[in-house]
Amino acid sequence: MKNVMFGGFHGNPNIGLYGFATDAYCLLGREVPSHIAEQIGKTLEVPVLQMSIAGTSMIGVFVAGNSKGIIVPEIAYESELKILHQHKIKYTVINSELTALGNNIVVNDKIGFVNPEYSKKSIEVMEKALGVKLIPTKIAGMPTVGVMTAINNDGGLVHSEATEADLKILKPLVEGDLMTGSVNFGNSFVKSGIIVNNKGLVIGAKSTGVEVADAEQAFGIVRY
Repeated sequence: MKNVMFGGFHGNPNIGLYGFATDAYCLLGREVPSHIAEQIGKTLEVPVLQMSIAGTSMIGVFVAGNSKGIIVPEIAYESELKILHQHKIKYTVINSELTALGNNIVVNDKIGFVNPEYSKKSIEVMEKALGVKLIPTKIAGMPTVGVMTAINNDGGLVHSEATEADLKILKPLVEGDLMTGSVNFGNSFVKSGIIVNNKGLVIGAKSTGVEVADAEQAFGIVRY
């Protein structure tokens, strides 16, 4: 049994833009109200650290990673990197014009996929930081694979227009179900409305019953 929470704040259901989680911690933007942050921590069963990246609360946009560490863009402030260091969160700074790492990379502890517009050098640095092979690819013809896909170790949810060929390429990411779907009443950029780890799921508050059911199946979750 895993936990499920409907997430959002101030009428904004795009909770995935503001958070990133592993099985050890969850990073959330400072704009997320403290009581919502507390609920997210309980749902994912991890401590929550509220902070900013590049002076914004858009943690999910700028951060990508797995249990081996995270990658952050070069536009992150020194004060923010210091916070990560103080909390013993391993990070690597990526120097690239494509600063929205969370939108452009999807990765777990086995393998990852990356926007093909990154340079070979940047991809090599990211591979070393995350300890996995990163395969350049697109989903539904678009390069922003990070915001189009959300995964944990039990499965994943992918943009509703992903093709069978896309799913075949992505299948090595997960051992369980890999499903197409949407969040927040038809938004196919699924990561924008999801924060997930192997313990629980936070999904956008405007998601329909069908969208929630699809996510529960994709991530191997049973609600209670």
